[in-house]
Amino acid sequence: MKILLLEDDMILNEIIEEYLLENGNDVISTTNSQEALETIYDNHFDILLLDVNVPYFNGFSLLKKLRDEKIYIPTIFMTSKSQISDIKEGFDSGCDDYLKKPFELEELNIRIKNIKRFYSIEEEFIYINEEIKYDTKNSVIIKNKEDYQLSKMETKVFEYLLKNKNRVISIKELGLNIWTYEDIPIDTTIRTYIKNLRKIVGKESIENIKGVGYKLKTA
Repeated sequence: MKILLLEDDMILNEIIEEYLLENGNDVISTTNSQEALETIYDNHFDILLLDVNVPYFNGFSLLKKLRDEKIYIPTIFMTSKSQISDIKEGFDSGCDDYLKKPFELEELNIRIKNIKRFYSIEEEFIYINEEIKYDTKNSVIIKNKEDYQLSKMETKVFEYLLKNKNRVISIKELGLNIWTYEDIPIDTTIRTYIKNLRKIVGKESIENIKGVGYKLKTA
């Protein structure tokens, strides 16, 4: 997994980073919220590990900003702020988990694996309906026993819709969560990828909610 770590305690930062690397993760560590924000804009991450009391603006504000911008990277707060009001603010800002300091590194690893279980596509085949299934290993949509090979970007768009099935996804959200901030293509390019996918699975499976976005409907 590619992980962004935000922790301003340098010793703890190094300890957590080393542990995550030893467990096979790709880690970029930061020590303040502004650096973390810029790094998130410039990279794709599978998960964010955020301290709360950090320089510039706190972790709660950082995550609220990301969620307001339709960036939905799974996030765990790691913080000494342990009051019920703090926990509520953390979840209200959009986090997926809240880990109180001090904690065991193995507990952090367990929580990361739990989030991965919810957000990753692990099944070999995912059924859209009785006639259509998706081969996750080979990026192939199988419709009535015919195979449709997806391009790299079609795969990313389709899998994002799949992870958020039955929810309306805007073009802006697709752009922010699939491409890096500087590489987001124009809206018509993203619409072209969706148009190609709709030709395969049918307009009834990827519904166009006019003026809002697209929804992948599964049985």
